[in-house]
Amino acid sequence: MAGTLYLVATPIGNLEDMTPRAAATFAKVDFVAAEDTRVTWKLLNYLGLKKPMVSYYEHNLKERGEMILARIEAGESCALCSDAGMPAISDPGEVIVRDAHARGIRVVPVPGASAADTALIVSGQETGRFVFEGFLPTNRRQKKERLEELLEERRTIIFYEAPHKLLTTLSDLEQAFGAQRSLTVCRELTKLHEEIWKTTIGQANAYYQENTPRGEYVLVMAGAEPVRTQPDTTLEQAAQQALALMKEQGLALSAAAKAAAADTGFSKSEVYKACLARETGGAGKGEAE
Repeated sequence: MAGTLYLVATPIGNLEDMTPRAAATFAKVDFVAAEDTRVTWKLLNYLGLKKPMVSYYEHNLKERGEMILARIEAGESCALCSDAGMPAISDPGEVIVRDAHARGIRVVPVPGASAADTALIVSGQETGRFVFEGFLPTNRRQKKERLEELLEERRTIIFYEAPHKLLTTLSDLEQAFGAQRSLTVCRELTKLHEEIWKTTIGQANAYYQENTPRGEYVLVMAGAEPVRTQPDTTLEQAAQQALALMKEQGLALSAAAKAAAADTGFSKSEVYKACLARETGGAGKGEAE
């Protein structure tokens, strides 16, 4: 009879956040699959446990995943965990969970702390509707495309970011969404140097230009405000709206044109060209319209 794959949440910083059920699950399983066995060894040591462990991370997914699932199919039970928080969230554990379901293996969640949820509830941003983006792509073109996809997103948006990439990401967010967009910066959640700062993208960007980022960050950004347009908006009015967004919110022309074009019937390109025509004193205006 096949065993069970347990998805066990671990504390995101403060070890006192370990749940009794998570500790009991670690105690009863046959082995532990960990993102980093050194990190999990410290956690098990804190619990007074010794368990066989296998590493399971981005660069050994295929080989280790097959081995872990084969052991479970042979009757062993496994606790899968990440270094912190819920496994399979911005974590290679999602692959083994998918494969376990495909092979008919029982998968049981043992929930606990999550950096995304923790940051959201303390952010002061709207919590009724939100989207989780995790880590943005490292490729510049892909990152730009991802941010462009979010220009009209009205739900609260949650990002993860490492300290050495924070400056670049804040600059990219300011370029895409404007300096005045509300942002809550959460650093080292539940740890000794925890910081929660509700500010704006521009203020956060300026601050970290002067202060070296340290620790792990969760960024909780307000969604886009709906663009209010009059019925039967003309292209000229849409262009005026885009230029106003550039001035008032610090948006780039491309972002402002896309926001102003929403719900008007005009394309982003049409509004963009109309804005350029206005800025150049009307040259080429007929073509843009």
